[in-house]
Amino acid sequence: MTAPRRPGLLTDLGAAALALVLVGIAGMLGKWQYDAWQASREAEARDLTGIAPVPLGDVMGNDDPFPAPDLGRPVEVAGEWLDGGFWVSDRDRGDEPGYWAVAPLQTGDAAVLVVRGWAPQPDADLLAVSGAADVTGWLQAPEGTLVTDDDPTDDVFPEIRVADAVQRVDVDLYSAYLISQEPAPGLQEAELEALPTPSRTTGIRNLLYAVEWWVFGAFAAFIWWRWRRDATAPQLPSPAAG
Repeated sequence: MTAPRRPGLLTDLGAAALALVLVGIAGMLGKWQYDAWQASREAEARDLTGIAPVPLGDVMGNDDPFPAPDLGRPVEVAGEWLDGGFWVSDRDRGDEPGYWAVAPLQTGDAAVLVVRGWAPQPDADLLAVSGAADVTGWLQAPEGTLVTDDDPTDDVFPEIRVADAVQRVDVDLYSAYLISQEPAPGLQEAELEALPTPSRTTGIRNLLYAVEWWVFGAFAAFIWWRWRRDATAPQLPSPAAG
């Protein structure tokens, strides 16, 4: 066995410099993609509840699906209250169980469901409402966990489902409801339940790109290490030399 080979100084430095450059570039590009993934998730989960309200028509039409990025956005709507209100059960306010009072508000050719407030028990007098109204409320997506209604004949629903509520009015309903910022007389403020949360797939492409770049950087470092190890390994004597 002879002394280990050593690459020339320039070759050694050049290989190390190239490896460092490749690892550095891969690390920075991976960090850039990772930051883009984080930014996508933060943008989807942003809290809109404190911004200035906009007209409901600027956010969605009555035939539009619910705009998920606008969950919790304050919106303004003017219209006429319609018959067909109902209570929604199992709506806690703090630690106190209670009910939401919901009524359809017609605006144009359709109506939007409005949570007018909270009460500890259903009360027909609190549910009754009529006339014109200007409402500012937080935009919420209709529910639909298919909870069974124990008594479909009463005015108490287990959830706010458009498919159930539309049977109580003669107009189309928006695929959304509002939680009024100002409770109606006799009612207390209903707590805002749903705020945006990012889905598991939000920005997933950026995250995968980040992992790919980091793997590439690790591979470049491995190639340099393997080359350096082989370049400095002891030389075995050839059979002819023996």
